[in-house]
Amino acid sequence: MSPCLITASLSIIAIFTPFPWLIRTTKNGLFWLYLWQLKEYHLGRFLAHFQTEKGKKIFINELFFLKVVLAATIFFLVFSGILRQQSSPLFPLFNYFYQITAVIVFFIYLFEAFKSVRDFLKKQLRKPVFTKKALFLAFVVGCLELTLLLTLFSSPFLNILNSISLLPFPIFLAIPFILLFFDILTPLIVSLIVLLFQPLTVIGRTIIINKAKKKLAGFKNLTVIGITGSYGKTSVKEILFTTLSDKFKTIRTPEHKNSEMGIAETILNDLKPEHQVFICEMGAYCKGGIKLLCDIVKPKIGILTGINEQHLATFGSQENIIKTKFELIEALPSDGIAFLNGNNKYCKELYEKIKIKKFLYGENVKQRGMENIEGAKIVAKELGMTEEEILKSCEKIKNNLLGIKIKKGANNLTILDSTYSANPDGVLADLEYLQTHQGKRVIIMPCLIELGSSAKEVHQRIGKKIGEVCDLAIITTEEFFENLKKSAIESGMDEGSILFMENPVEIIKKIKESVRGRASDTFGKNVLLESRVPKEVIESLSD
Repeated sequence: MSPCLITASLSIIAIFTPFPWLIRTTKNGLFWLYLWQLKEYHLGRFLAHFQTEKGKKIFINELFFLKVVLAATIFFLVFSGILRQQSSPLFPLFNYFYQITAVIVFFIYLFEAFKSVRDFLKKQLRKPVFTKKALFLAFVVGCLELTLLLTLFSSPFLNILNSISLLPFPIFLAIPFILLFFDILTPLIVSLIVLLFQPLTVIGRTIIINKAKKKLAGFKNLTVIGITGSYGKTSVKEILFTTLSDKFKTIRTPEHKNSEMGIAETILNDLKPEHQVFICEMGAYCKGGIKLLCDIVKPKIGILTGINEQHLATFGSQENIIKTKFELIEALPSDGIAFLNGNNKYCKELYEKIKIKKFLYGENVKQRGMENIEGAKIVAKELGMTEEEILKSCEKIKNNLLGIKIKKGANNLTILDSTYSANPDGVLADLEYLQTHQGKRVIIMPCLIELGSSAKEVHQRIGKKIGEVCDLAIITTEEFFENLKKSAIESGMDEGSILFMENPVEIIKKIKESVRGRASDTFGKNVLLESRVPKEVIESLSD
């Protein structure tokens, strides 16, 4: 094949590279926006993700390594001037390498484009929930991608590259490598866009919060109940809402709406003049976070559901977690009332420091979820409900409000679904509850995240309990699997009964093998799903 024909073919490949690149990079940009949104645009939580095995694999994998090596090599060849030394005996070799690399880059993006389309068709594309903020950020990222492509093919840009004369062949062959550099830098570029627009987000958030404060100030007879803690917030909120709604016009923050924006939007959109009680769930990831929320809603009643190591990585220390959760109690007025979980050592210690009216609840409760009901009962009683009214309301409380959903699966399988969220105390409580079920007991769970320096010790505790309770454990992430496994084996579990498995198909196969038997078997077959279990596994077991 003549050199001219080779050059022409390579130029065509270079010109077509942007098409698969655009498909792949759109998917990549959406993934990074999804990750930022998942971490609630909190820099500490975002960075903590890369301390996990799943986070590390984003960058530590063969394909990303190949891209970096190719980009670094081409960068060296171009800017070292080697490709301009046509008299050098090594020039043909370097020239050939450069051109072959352009072809490799094209096929990399072609492969990734097909994979992106496949994920889209299978509805496996990880993308953000398209809120106004996410839509705006996606629009900015998309505009940047299109601007890059239009620039690459614009005459002024091509003239500039030609004038620099770094390459001894058609300038179109530079396009795949410019796209490659942009691809490698996409995580940084998307993150910079997110952080760059944070000031605008803060301004918009401040306006909305001030509107919410102004509206709330007009509700003089509204009783505001603040709920915070490392765990149990949502369960207590829902149980309390179910209980109080029988006597009072009650409103509560919706699911996953425990930040300043979620709370402010609830006030602006849902709070009506007829409401008598507002139950407000409060979440935070750093010191001052709960105080900020209390400044918005001015709670009269505060419920501290429990404190543990959850989100230690973002708080920095256990002391910071304790101080932050206690901000709710400190924000209560002199005639306010504090309710603390007496089944939690940190809450019991904080209880002694409180000067206003206070109650401990759930001190001697052992059954899973009952401490949350006990707390709701005491609050309801303080608000004027009779014992008879409270007991009648409690009859409406469903199992899923206790933090776990129980449902029947295929072949007489009992599924204990606790996939809403996970924390150390919650996992241990779920395992204790699993222990009350007769028959084969299986747990599927990932390692817990954002536990900071306490992570190993926490997973050792969980592993010990798994060894005492379970016949089979499948761990879906790798970070602290060895800690879990070692402790489980020390507690009597067979080494082959605690497994690390990521592939949903393999997990499903293993579970079905483990619980195989007749639907009429006397002994039950119980599977506890804890935290973020793959969707395919949940759906398959529920069939």
